[in-house]
Amino acid sequence: MHAYRSQTCAELNASNVGDNIRLSGWVHRVRDHGGVLFIDLRDHYGITQLICDPDSAAFAEVEKVRAEWVIRIDGEVKARAPELVNTKIPTGEIEVFIRDIEVLGRVNGDLPLQVFGEQEYPEETRLRYRYLDLRREKMQRNMILRSDVVASIRQRMWAQDFKEFQTPIITASSPEGARDFLVPSRLHPGKFYALPQAPQQFKQLLMVSGFDKYFQIAPCFRDEDPRADRSPTDFYQLDLEMSFVEQQDVFDTIQPVLTGIFEEFGGGKSVDQEWPQISYKDAALWYGSDKPDLRNPIKMQIVSEHFEGSGFAIFAKLLEQEGTQIRAIPAPTGGSRKFCDRMNAFAQKEGLPGMGYIFWRDQGEGMEAAGPLAKNIGPERTEAIRQQLGLGVGDAAFFLGGKPKTFESVAGRARNVIGEELGLTEKDRFAFAWIVDFPIYEKDEETGKIDFEHNPFSMPQGGMEALNGDPLNVLGYQYDLACNGYELVSGAIRNHRPEIMFKAFEIAGYGEEEVRKRFGGMVNAFQYGAPPHGGCAAGIDRIVMLLAEESNIREVILFPMNQRAEDLMMNAPSDPTSDQLMELGLRVIPQD
Repeated sequence: MHAYRSQTCAELNASNVGDNIRLSGWVHRVRDHGGVLFIDLRDHYGITQLICDPDSAAFAEVEKVRAEWVIRIDGEVKARAPELVNTKIPTGEIEVFIRDIEVLGRVNGDLPLQVFGEQEYPEETRLRYRYLDLRREKMQRNMILRSDVVASIRQRMWAQDFKEFQTPIITASSPEGARDFLVPSRLHPGKFYALPQAPQQFKQLLMVSGFDKYFQIAPCFRDEDPRADRSPTDFYQLDLEMSFVEQQDVFDTIQPVLTGIFEEFGGGKSVDQEWPQISYKDAALWYGSDKPDLRNPIKMQIVSEHFEGSGFAIFAKLLEQEGTQIRAIPAPTGGSRKFCDRMNAFAQKEGLPGMGYIFWRDQGEGMEAAGPLAKNIGPERTEAIRQQLGLGVGDAAFFLGGKPKTFESVAGRARNVIGEELGLTEKDRFAFAWIVDFPIYEKDEETGKIDFEHNPFSMPQGGMEALNGDPLNVLGYQYDLACNGYELVSGAIRNHRPEIMFKAFEIAGYGEEEVRKRFGGMVNAFQYGAPPHGGCAAGIDRIVMLLAEESNIREVILFPMNQRAEDLMMNAPSDPTSDQLMELGLRVIPQD
């Protein structure tokens, strides 16, 4: 017999009754029923119930074991009484009578967190003892899901004739929207490598090298502020690039991959088959976000005309300023003063003075518009708003005003809260939408300087001709894929022509010499026959987070950093030794 096990803790069933077997695993739980000991033995695959009575030669040793000890047992498989069968586990028809036991690993002291049960523990404790946290059923399930998702992605990419290549981890600094992690060079004192924020330049160089379809499950490193859906240090993405493609070709390639993944692992939730393409401008207007949750049917609308010259002085005066507007958030079924006051309090918590509102109620012989705004602007304007928004009795609308960038994000969050609280958001659905037509440039309101708003390597729509006009009107062949309020995919058709690239950077204040210095490898390559190419990257961590129905990305990462970008388990970041600093020619300057 094998030194540790003849079966796993998920394999035994009624067909094994009478067999002498060997199992190894962790003691999940110990129960003493009047001198008869019951142990739930757990391994990666499942749980088997063990039993030991005082007649067993192993009883004295079995009495000593505690939760999370690692043991090996020999015993006989016996059938449970019909009334004791546990239908919740595969091994529920049997139990194993222990004849012999060997302790393979003890727990020294008290457990900092229990594996058995669903207790909640502070995140600091969970991350410091992650190896214990990962033993818990939910975490095992999440990590197996992640492994299965990655395996399925690879199969689906291979089926589309993509080739998997690995790009460098130690490379040159490249702007990807975040700070680099720098790596000092021992052989070249004073110079630094960088960990790649993404394989952006390398995957484009692969297309110049003549490879037609590339992908990899790529690690990416960005020094970013953490969020619930973003790691502060590193993450993984499905990275892909293709030659001789247009925007729609990229969409047609990634859609069946993600549709298949969400159908395979989505737990029976519906997966949208039609993915609308929404302009960045419309997404901001309708949803207040470039990653809208389309499970929520609410669309915001501009209602400025109804407040111009109205009795509501705050909005009327606001509209006299250039670039301002009033936007309405319809709230079907939200027509009660209690709900409206609650949403007004939400806006105040978000840093706004509040949100104006109107709600419509039944007055026996007709409908009445209520709320401060209705009284100030009068029945004619109020009725025009109701008709524009398509609302009726029992409904409400909320209003925000100013320059869109000052209130858009709050309006978007308010839309989400309204959808959730009124039960309008469909929970059993994965709703996808492509966000397209991103502007390439933006103007700094204070300095008037033009700079890149989005990916500087995107091909401008209209090519060189578009760059000769107003930069703020230039759109890029850049796109994001939103799903249930999260950005899952980002990509672009690349700017593969050096003369257009130099012009694009010149508009943002970067001369040709600087572009060649910062992106010399790619610029040089483009001068030797670069094909039109494009691609995208899908966030593995966020995909798994959605499939696992988690709201925090750390729940689907094996060994994540905490909110302060610290690894409490491995004690990172740590202080370098004096010898390490001397070897690299570095000195640490203390920060106040």
